[in-house]
Amino acid sequence: PTVDSVAIILKTDGRPLNARIELLQGPNNNKQVVELYTEDGLDRPFFAIVETPGSGNVVRVVNTAPVEFPLYASVDAYRVGGGGDWADDGLMIGRAF
Repeated sequence: PTVDSVAIILKTDGRPLNARIELLQGPNNNKQVVELYTEDGLDRPFFAIVETPGSGNVVRVVNTAPVEFPLYASVDAYRVGGGGDWADDGLMIGRAF
């Protein structure tokens, strides 16, 4: 199966959140970049669903803040497809022979 989109969550323990999210789609394409900043990453965390069509995608999260301001990052598969007999909800679909 392929991952069609990912859910990205970034937060801190109440300190400023300063980060860059990069989406690389294959070796010969330009990367897509989101730079973000918030004063308080606990009260105002960042959440996004990013489409990752095709194969060979890489999501990179970079903490651009000083080392004194760590961040918590989570990138999880949100929609998985292309599994042939598997539906989006993970249930097996019957085949007619």
